[in-house]
Amino acid sequence: MEENNNKKDVVYEVKPESNANFKTVQNPSSYKNYESNRKQKSGTGFGKSILLPFVSGVVGCAVVVGTCFGVPSIRSSILGNESSNTSNSSSSSNTSGYISQTSLSNYSDTAVYAANKILPSIVGITVEYNVNSLISMFGNRNQTNTATATGSGIIISEDGYILTNNHIVSTSSDEDYYEVSSATKVTVKLFNDDTEYEAQIVGTDEQTDLAVIKIDKTDLPKAEFADSDNIKVGEFAMAVGNPLGMESSITCGVVSAVNRKITDTDGNTYTLIQTDAAINAGNSGGALVNSEGQVIGINTLKLQGEGIEGMGFAIPINSTEDVTSQLIQYSKVRRPYIGITGMDLDEETANANNLVVGVYVKAVDDFSGAEKGGVKPGDVIIEADGQKITTMDELNEIKNKHQIGDTMTLKVNRDGQERDLTITLAEQP
Repeated sequence: MEENNNKKDVVYEVKPESNANFKTVQNPSSYKNYESNRKQKSGTGFGKSILLPFVSGVVGCAVVVGTCFGVPSIRSSILGNESSNTSNSSSSSNTSGYISQTSLSNYSDTAVYAANKILPSIVGITVEYNVNSLISMFGNRNQTNTATATGSGIIISEDGYILTNNHIVSTSSDEDYYEVSSATKVTVKLFNDDTEYEAQIVGTDEQTDLAVIKIDKTDLPKAEFADSDNIKVGEFAMAVGNPLGMESSITCGVVSAVNRKITDTDGNTYTLIQTDAAINAGNSGGALVNSEGQVIGINTLKLQGEGIEGMGFAIPINSTEDVTSQLIQYSKVRRPYIGITGMDLDEETANANNLVVGVYVKAVDDFSGAEKGGVKPGDVIIEADGQKITTMDELNEIKNKHQIGDTMTLKVNRDGQERDLTITLAEQP
């Protein structure tokens, strides 16, 4: 029979095994031939086209890897590169910034090293004193009780000298309802030593809130001091001491600020290191150290109150050196002394009293350098050593750069006229 050439070819869509592309065939007979040929070739085609190359590849890889790791130079090169890549992934340099990332293990190692180095040089201090209650809740008077306070200290010499805060060992005060005596007993506990050593108060200085005590013991681990003038904001800081009587405690943070001016509740102004390392009651007198375990400051106070967190302060260690040596040598700090009682005169007060801005002299001490130099009550000091001043703090800062016996020039305004005076600084009584 003759085929109808006018008929259109039929197109079938064939879907072979999974993952194969769709095939198109022009007519049924062609489709049958395709299927028959495919079935005949399927057995030998898979082995030749897939299985044999795969096995050959596995064998080849095994030979190459075995050869590489069998040759020491090649093996070390591979392992070395891997180690290098691992190291680079844990510490990357930010070319657009100032610092590189570091792993937490490095931070932990830093803290462990600093703690192990400084802890043997930190002591716990317990102070006993008498509290005399002037009026009790039952109407009785003059009841005396014994109280204790705790703090920390830093060993500064192998023969027993210890640096601490004045407010720890010098607690005497007078209030309306009670009196607190000076310390009646001071004891010290060393690191990993349960023995209590009775300490002698060598010297105290309220102005800097520093004190030195001494125990009768030698071969002590002296703390190492850093140069606190070179510390930077953001660097590692660790506070070490005995907070709340918990001996040998550490807290970690950073240096939050330097040269921070802080005035305490007694009106004393200090220039301090600020840190967010936690400082609690009992930390006073302990050390603030750097990543090398070197002392950069003496923990001395903190801000507290609602909304305040992580604001502690330490006395820079560089500023303690002269004070410490004088306390050991003289039991006090010998300071130059002008001999006036003054008050800050701001612009509003000055205008209201027809005066000028500066330090108003309320009184002049008898036989002082100020009296001998011609300073009189009612004068307004406007310059010291050629520098303009407006506050007592500025005047004292300039004065404290001098030694006892030095001369100092003052410019005063008296009755609207300026006078230059020269005074000789005596020792502060």
